[in-house]
Amino acid sequence: MPIHAAHSGGGKMLYLDCQTGIAGDMLVAALLDLGGESAQERLAQMLEELSLEGFSVAVTRVKKAGIDCCDFDVKLDAAHENHDHDMAYLHGLGDTSHDHDHDHDHDHDHDHDHDHDHDHDHDHDHDHDHDHHHTYRGLAQVEQVIDAAPLSGRARGLARDAFRILARAEAKAHGLPIDQVHFHEVGAVDSIVDVLAAAFLIDDLDIERAIVPALTDGHGTIRCQHGVVPVPVPATLNICIAHGLPLSPSSVEGELVTPTGAALVAALEPEFSLPERYTIRAVGLGAGKRSYERPSILRAMLIEELHAHVGAAPCEPCPSLSAETQAPNCVVKLECDIDDCSPEVLAYAVERLREAGAREAHWLPIFCKKGRPAYQLQVIVEPADVLRMEEIVLSETTTIGIRRQEMERTCLPRAIETVETPWGDVLVKTVRLPDGTQRTTPEYEACAAIARDKGVALQTVMDTVREAARNR
Repeated sequence: MPIHAAHSGGGKMLYLDCQTGIAGDMLVAALLDLGGESAQERLAQMLEELSLEGFSVAVTRVKKAGIDCCDFDVKLDAAHENHDHDMAYLHGLGDTSHDHDHDHDHDHDHDHDHDHDHDHDHDHDHDHDHDHHHTYRGLAQVEQVIDAAPLSGRARGLARDAFRILARAEAKAHGLPIDQVHFHEVGAVDSIVDVLAAAFLIDDLDIERAIVPALTDGHGTIRCQHGVVPVPVPATLNICIAHGLPLSPSSVEGELVTPTGAALVAALEPEFSLPERYTIRAVGLGAGKRSYERPSILRAMLIEELHAHVGAAPCEPCPSLSAETQAPNCVVKLECDIDDCSPEVLAYAVERLREAGAREAHWLPIFCKKGRPAYQLQVIVEPADVLRMEEIVLSETTTIGIRRQEMERTCLPRAIETVETPWGDVLVKTVRLPDGTQRTTPEYEACAAIARDKGVALQTVMDTVREAARNR
């Protein structure tokens, strides 16, 4: 289920920078870093309600090469410990230690070690009811856990997709039917928690599109339950082949892209190319557990695409424009029709837009459908200011959408100058016309201040200023 399938627009775009690989726990950590404490609290509540036992979760702040990151760690009790999880067995040496090369600043632990009495007088099979005796599960048992989880339909679909992708890849690697796959990646509690947590956070963050330009993996071999295998491991390789995921090699000896990480990326159905222009709204850093010559960090960024006219550098000024103004010859008009907003609120919105640097902002009375009176808000902005001005309009008015129109314009050369009058210096705007003549306009605020202070009619002040400008 593509993450954009359940949306009609308005969701966020996620860019995963996998230069040092990706694993399930790294993705969860990066997404938690994006979502902050509120997302962490919601995730903890979801995990508390899972029909899984024998695990706890620790969310910590750690340092990777001096960079502050989020770490997500699923801790298993002795009965559920899984030495074939993503983070064990490096370089084919059988090293089962976790190479934590970072300092933990604080912990948020959530225990799920619930006690259950197993002496029930019920005539049923305990194979799928009690996790204390069965560390490994098949796909059907995993899907039962997913279906019982307190997830939205979108998150549940993403989790099911990830596990089906993972199961198909492992089944192909071992030459087994998918319903006979019973081993660590599909069955372990920690992998289930990683996938469910990632699916939950993708939905919680309202992510609609994902972009993953490449998965950077290492080289060499690693040791797993089945012996020494090459990197990329067979399951990861099968996922990349089946879903066309681009792989990028690196000089790192060891596994950077785990099967769980690759399966989650494939389930997102990502795009592989970044927009030509984009802005970064937020970044989350997820720490890996392994220590390599480069810090093991997954960067997850929420980005917003900038179209050709949005956020681009201002247009080159027209050759005829004066050096004093440097006005661009292309601008963007933002426009929206509003029928449920008071005039006071609209006036405040226009004031804020002007203070923020809009070249012009005004609203016009219009009639909408069914003859309803309404207002049309029009804002003229420079291309680089579009997103900032749109945020003001969407925040300060009741509109639910904004139209954009790129416009070219012709500007006369202009300059702000000073002329001497009996009341002191006054600012005027001088415009040069196509025939070479000039037109001078007194600045209203300056003239009004003189009129009030000196007790002279405003029109008299303005006429005097014009005459002074002509006689310079």
